[in-house]
Amino acid sequence: MIDTLVQSIFINGKWQNAETDKTTTVYNPATLEPVAEVADGGEDETNKAIAAASTAFSTWSELTGRKRSKILYKAHQLMLEETDRLAKLLTSEQGKPLKEAKGEIKGAANFLLWYAEEASRSYGEWIPSSIKSKRMLVMPQPVGVVGAITPWNFPASMITRKIAPALAAGCTVVLKPAPETPLSAIEIVKILERAGMPNGVVNLVTGDAEAIGNAMLTNKDVRLITFTGSTKVGKYLMRESAEHVKKLSLELGGHAPIIVFDDADLEKAANLSLASKFRNNGQTCICANRLYVHESVKDKFTKILTEKVKQLKIGSGLDEGTDLGPLINEQASIKVQAHLDDAVEKGAQIICGGTKWDGELNGYFYQPTVLSGITDDMLVMNEETFGPIIPIQPFSDEAAVINKANDTDYGLAAYIFTEKTNRAISVSEKLDYGIVGVNDVFPAVAEAPFGGVKQSGIGKEGGHYGMEEFLERKFVSMGI
Repeated sequence: MIDTLVQSIFINGKWQNAETDKTTTVYNPATLEPVAEVADGGEDETNKAIAAASTAFSTWSELTGRKRSKILYKAHQLMLEETDRLAKLLTSEQGKPLKEAKGEIKGAANFLLWYAEEASRSYGEWIPSSIKSKRMLVMPQPVGVVGAITPWNFPASMITRKIAPALAAGCTVVLKPAPETPLSAIEIVKILERAGMPNGVVNLVTGDAEAIGNAMLTNKDVRLITFTGSTKVGKYLMRESAEHVKKLSLELGGHAPIIVFDDADLEKAANLSLASKFRNNGQTCICANRLYVHESVKDKFTKILTEKVKQLKIGSGLDEGTDLGPLINEQASIKVQAHLDDAVEKGAQIICGGTKWDGELNGYFYQPTVLSGITDDMLVMNEETFGPIIPIQPFSDEAAVINKANDTDYGLAAYIFTEKTNRAISVSEKLDYGIVGVNDVFPAVAEAPFGGVKQSGIGKEGGHYGMEEFLERKFVSMGI
């Protein structure tokens, strides 16, 4: 059992409650039962955490990359050792199936490992001078205090994907996890503490999202804000950060298309489309939101996919064999229903699913749903559903379907299925997205850049590009 009362604010190496002693309840979205009470912190706690991070920055940033990497290596090891316990905790607060939660914990640990390795690989540059009496040097230096704001859909991996490169670069961090899923954040900070992280380098504040976020925006000591969440909130952060001209790294909304060409391996395409759409019950920023299938294979593909969808098992993520857990909250369920109602009203046919799940659990469950008869004016084709609905629309012309795929303000991830190498390369070049998967719907790995274009964000996470977000390039000109 999980302890009911959890100290969830960590400032300068000390765990504490909110100064007001206020708490908020974390619920299991599968059963709606309370899992824990956590501190409801706000502006005061955040400013104290920022002050601690600012003080710790001078010593942490001066350590060699090798010394910083030792702590990250240790944290990676500790996280892997506790994969099972952390996965159960994650499923209890977020709802995803336990097998997905275990994969997320391992993925989160991979970011710690990758940036433990990258900590010693921050290179500068000598610039050949055009003036005989000058020598010119470019020095990489950490930005400073980082405010990290993370989402509920991946409450472990989104944390390490942000704070591992920040720490490797020499920055200090104030972390604000999503109010729905603070427990994974608490455990990750405890792991970093056990790994030997000095006081003040990593700080955690749970509670009032608006108050914590505004403190990060208005406090001049926060030099960079890294955020994953909605485009609406990302735009707000951009506007409000202008006062202090803060750096931003934003991973925002998506509206991912999948294009299945007539030469595709249909069995593979169906399996991977299923895996993409229904991973975390459709609650991922890179999951399939629109499925375009060539008209010559549309009926066959739809039959293969639908048979697989009907076999998905709905239930508590903690139960053996569960494929689909609950949606995160009631608002998410309302949005899914609104998208479905809109599609049906405009002529869509429900191939399977199409209703809430009436099982024995009390959570926010919805049946995996396949729709045909799709038109471009439907909400499912224009907004991110963030739920288990997959609309299928036929196409006949390659150029036209690429235009449809690109006809959105979002540009995070897109996918194509084809067995033709030339087509794979040419279509990838034409898709206006930061990430393109070719016969692959799981592009997010620690060693590669992750990020979108257009209104899907700015900056990259992952790979050596991810650490660059947390570094400034200082130019030193020396006369000799």
